Amino acid sequence: QVQLVESGGGLVQAGGSLRLSCAASGSIFSINTMAWYRQAPGKQREVVAVIDNGGNINYADSVKGRFTISRDNAKKTVDLQMNSLKPEDTAVYYCNMVLRFMFGVAPRSYWGQGTQVTVSS
Repeated sequence: QVQLVESGGGLVQAGGSLRLSCAASGSIFSINTMAWYRQAPGKQREVVAVIDNGGNINYADSVKGRFTISRDNAKKTVDLQMNSLKPEDTAVYYCNMVLRFMFGVAPRSYWGQGTQVTVSS
């Protein structure tokens, strides 16, 4: 059973910083992409940042220059460093990993439970 557990959310003032972490556990053969998504109240879930197993990274335009995604393959973790936070960054942030739990099976998408980030003005 694969599980993703996030940590690091909280309340911060505008202009502040937070670091989110996500760790995968369970039977994992390989991890393709790791990503962070977010969902604000009344809005659809949107991708924030994605990093593939080659180290290629993509960011949403709204966070470019402020957020940094990184991964540690040995530890099976993905982090999101968030700087210069704005009230519009307020959302529940979800970790996502596309991975194989064993050799020969198709990759599947797994989600964390979400962590709340609130940025006050």
